[in-house]
Amino acid sequence: MKKVSLILLLSLMFISIAGFYSRSEKQQSNQSEKKMKWTKRSVVIGTRGIVATSQPLAAQAGLEILKKGGNAIDAAVATAAVLNVVEHGSTGIGGDAFVMIYMARNKKLSGLNASGRAPKNLTRQIAIDHGHRRMPSTGMLPITVPGAFDGWVTILEKYGTMNLGEVLAPAIYYAEKGFPVSEIIAGQWKNALNKLKGHPLTASTFLVDGNRPPETGELFIQKNFAETLKKLARGGRDEFYKGSIAREIVRFCQENDGYLTMEDFEKHTSTWVEPIFTDYKNYRLYELPPNGQGIAALEMLNILENVDLAAMEHNSAEYLHYLIEAKKLAYADLRQWVADPEFEDLPVDRMTSKAYGKEQFKRIDPDRAKERVSTGISGHGDTIYLTVMDEDHNAVSFINSTYEHYGSGLVGGNTGISLQNRGALFSLQEGHPNVLEPEKRPFHTIIPAMAFKDGEFFMTYGVMGGAMQPQGHVQVLLNIAEFGMDIQEAIEAARFRHYSGLRVRLEPGIGHMVRTKLAELGHDIIPHSFGAYGGGQGIIFAKKTGVMYGGSDPRKDGAAVGW
Repeated sequence: MKKVSLILLLSLMFISIAGFYSRSEKQQSNQSEKKMKWTKRSVVIGTRGIVATSQPLAAQAGLEILKKGGNAIDAAVATAAVLNVVEHGSTGIGGDAFVMIYMARNKKLSGLNASGRAPKNLTRQIAIDHGHRRMPSTGMLPITVPGAFDGWVTILEKYGTMNLGEVLAPAIYYAEKGFPVSEIIAGQWKNALNKLKGHPLTASTFLVDGNRPPETGELFIQKNFAETLKKLARGGRDEFYKGSIAREIVRFCQENDGYLTMEDFEKHTSTWVEPIFTDYKNYRLYELPPNGQGIAALEMLNILENVDLAAMEHNSAEYLHYLIEAKKLAYADLRQWVADPEFEDLPVDRMTSKAYGKEQFKRIDPDRAKERVSTGISGHGDTIYLTVMDEDHNAVSFINSTYEHYGSGLVGGNTGISLQNRGALFSLQEGHPNVLEPEKRPFHTIIPAMAFKDGEFFMTYGVMGGAMQPQGHVQVLLNIAEFGMDIQEAIEAARFRHYSGLRVRLEPGIGHMVRTKLAELGHDIIPHSFGAYGGGQGIIFAKKTGVMYGGSDPRKDGAAVGW
């Protein structure tokens, strides 16, 4: 009897232990599945600083500046400069920049609008006389004054600790000695081949022997641009806007029937602006005011707070339906109202109000997608992102762009500078707030963001990609606020992108049943396209521990690096 009892006891112990290990393995498996579901990369953790951007050499350059004693502002400019070399199809001093800066010592949040204006001699009528019903995206007409370099110098002079020569040194090295082309950028380069062959100077500047894009891993040298950077390191802002760089760009434009003049360059200034915000639960999202589109992210959150998103499954059909419909409403306001506030009285307070968010929410049909929505307000009416945090917990959210890949398709003479086509976003509709006018800033897509939590600085982040940006900002923030993801998970999680009408793209991580249900609700699910969903970077700061968490999007070549 004792023997039987002993065997029974041992058997029960074995079953219990086996069950424990089975449950433990299952829990570990579930955790692993959750991690694998969202992330291909681990979150980067540091205490002394993190740099996150879309190309690894640029991220490392920023980190080296931090290690040399520079602050987040110094590192941001160094990173942006290297990106101008290694990812010049998307960014550079021929384009514009918007920056948000948080200085921890006085808890001060500042914004800088470093976007350029239309030439003083360019009018709507000129564009119409050229046979255009809408602004073209290539050639001389969409070229606006490059604002980015003034932005770099402005933030460096106000908040930086290093001089311009020090922070431009890594970019000068890669331009002069060459850099090995990374994979995704090599693919983008190939896709731009026809545009680069559109002008002989552009071809000779950005194609090997003027004929082909470089292969992955091939060294690419930019001698002209290296000389430009050396001149800027010595001469600073005046060299770009009053000196030899401006003169060469103006010479090229005027010899090719362009509109930029020395006066346009000399009069250019960046503008310090007060960030705008909205609260979502215990988070506060900050964006920069128009002429940028960040206001749409705030409006989307004000609409979405009227439904219980946390009760829905992440990226379920119900969840995505509400986000897509909120996006349509916010973007209808963008199309109608966002323009240069120095030319138009814009309804910013109305668009960011909670009451208006409630009104807009009532326009959403939970059972049916709307094909067309109009503004709810009556009246008249390729990019890089980087973010840095330093050991003093100062942070920079920085976005710089020439708009479409290789901008206007033109290079500013022998400067090696790709000139932006941001003017393509002007309207030619008479009376529209964003209509083309001399010395006016166009509607802008590039937007940096920061978020606070419970009244304290929490996150700096951004999602690049044209019209993807506000809808990307909202998706990343909700991934954190509603579903508890870390910054890497929040950036990597599968995204949707709504275009116009009923057209929506969904990344492969969103399942077949969800797609079927969305189609039943009336959404037109168009085929997946690699690169359509933007690319994000972000840093979360844990104030209690002083630890920083960096995330970098595998949709780009980039990296988050820390120490």
